[in-house]
Amino acid sequence: VAGYVVTAPESLFDESYFMGGVFREHFRGNFMRITGAEDQIPILKSRVVMDQQWRATDLIHHRHNIDIPIYNFGGWYDMFAKGAINNFVALQYHGREGARGNQKLWMGPWAHSPLHGDLEYPLAIGLDRGFDEEMRWFKYWLKGEDTGIMDEPAVTYHHIAAARQGDVSDKNRFFKTDQWPPESRDTRYYLNSDGSLSAARPTNPTSSTSYIHDPADPIPTVGGANYNNLPDRFPIRVGPVDQREIEDREDYLRFETPVLQDDLTIQGRIEVELWASTDAPDTDFMVKLVDIYPDGYQAIVLDSPIRTRYRFGREPSDVRMMTPGKPELLIIDLWSMSMTFEKGHRLAVHVSSSNYPRFEVNPNTGEAPGHDTIPPRKATNTIHHDAKHSSAIVLPVTDLEF
Repeated sequence: VAGYVVTAPESLFDESYFMGGVFREHFRGNFMRITGAEDQIPILKSRVVMDQQWRATDLIHHRHNIDIPIYNFGGWYDMFAKGAINNFVALQYHGREGARGNQKLWMGPWAHSPLHGDLEYPLAIGLDRGFDEEMRWFKYWLKGEDTGIMDEPAVTYHHIAAARQGDVSDKNRFFKTDQWPPESRDTRYYLNSDGSLSAARPTNPTSSTSYIHDPADPIPTVGGANYNNLPDRFPIRVGPVDQREIEDREDYLRFETPVLQDDLTIQGRIEVELWASTDAPDTDFMVKLVDIYPDGYQAIVLDSPIRTRYRFGREPSDVRMMTPGKPELLIIDLWSMSMTFEKGHRLAVHVSSSNYPRFEVNPNTGEAPGHDTIPPRKATNTIHHDAKHSSAIVLPVTDLEF
């Protein structure tokens, strides 16, 4: 027995329904509307905390029982990229006998539906090549044919670099390795009051940037790990779309490095340590990692949200409202990437409190999820960047040359 899994999550709870505790309005909400289940959306939203049904049905709670070889086929821009990588790592290195050491992972530069934006990846394989891999896999495990597939390294991945249409860097290539993630060192780039992003930790005793989050005027979704194979009345774009489309707004903060004098290569999981406060009992923060090209094109790489009431976790006992004005450390998982920010580019982090319709907009009221009885209110949200509260993106930097 063996499995070949294409773009699947480790947790529907976390990846398909509630990223960072925020309901995936476009993907999950629209599917429910299309299938005539719109009246069930409030009930689903109320299940944002862990319960026995999630434990009974979500793979992550049963992965320890898997004892078969599995080939995980995923994409860097895919909405289930986290699951493809984490399922491989858990089973390959920590799985039961039969699974441990018998896993494969293939990560390409694609999404769950066609990419938008002005980037291209000519070496990206399609489902036809994936089908070839699937046949080699099953012939080996089910028919006993020596296809050579288990003699090859466990991981095949496409390393991403500059990829403007018609001017694609040769650093965009497929690589093979037996180890994921590769060796790297956590390197922090700190957010600063002047909008810069730097490797030097802030020294100011006090420093912060505040903005008004108005639920009636959310930041529009411009690309990201979305899915757009839905009726035209629910349009959304996918992948590395230009973030310059988002106008200069006081509630959309951009932090950028100077022009890079050398390539900056990352491989592995990325986190954001965001020190934030609010005058609301509950609000959201959204973070994007962006690659800025020399001509100004701002390609979104990864993005994730967090709902502040779930900053300690999603068990019922973890839920805690914010204390007005008190800075809190929010850890935001941006998932994983293998990428070179090339010399001449700039690295950017964008911070806001909405991204609609990709995610539900927080009304800032603290009302229980799934209820809609209290009118939405504006929130004054603050990002801190001082010596004691040093907001930063944590990048897995490697010295490997591509």
